[in-house]
Amino acid sequence: MSRRFRSVCASFFAVLTLALPAGSCQSPGDQTDLSRPSPPAAAAPLPARPAARPRIVVLGDSLTAGLGLSRDEAYPALLQRRLDAGGYSYEVVNAGVSGDTSAGGLSRLEWSLDGDVRILVVALGGNDGLRGLPVARMEQNLAAIIDRARQRHIAVVLAGMETLTNMGPDYQREFHNAFPDLARRHRVAFLPFLLEGVAGRPELNQRDGIHPTAQGARIIADHLWPVLEPLLTATRR
Repeated sequence: MSRRFRSVCASFFAVLTLALPAGSCQSPGDQTDLSRPSPPAAAAPLPARPAARPRIVVLGDSLTAGLGLSRDEAYPALLQRRLDAGGYSYEVVNAGVSGDTSAGGLSRLEWSLDGDVRILVVALGGNDGLRGLPVARMEQNLAAIIDRARQRHIAVVLAGMETLTNMGPDYQREFHNAFPDLARRHRVAFLPFLLEGVAGRPELNQRDGIHPTAQGARIIADHLWPVLEPLLTATRR
């Protein structure tokens, strides 16, 4: 029998003993008249629930989820620390799913935006490029994500991505141009490349050469913060 189980049992029997009528330990002549109602006990005040903080949702793939890192080392968690240190009352929600494409992000957008979401960071597209999916379809998916967020009066940050050269220069150029074009058309805050200063540097990436180390995640947070910070005051209601 575990120590925790013994402790729970002891507490239960202690409460049970205290709940027994007083007459159970007294002579019949000393028993309390149970026909006379007892005065109602004063209700204990319920503890106040902390007010829910407005949310910043980071919608992404394994780079956002922090594949190979602890949850506290992923860049959304590092953004949360900056917010807390700066006195900003926001909750960062890590909505990163490993392997997700722009289509996957769009399909789970509704429940990702649950609650009082003020800012949405869109960090998708990397897996579209790795799989050689049509750039036009990726643009449509990202545009739909942005439009749905804007319809809810949620500010959007779009993080750009690059793809490998194995799909050819035309695909690489089209992929690169998709992100600034989207940001310009939809007039959203824009980070040109999520992995700026991290991609291609072995010391900042894990063995797969794709996913950042903890130090690499810190650099991502450093680059994203100047784009995110101006929206914090603007989205206060």
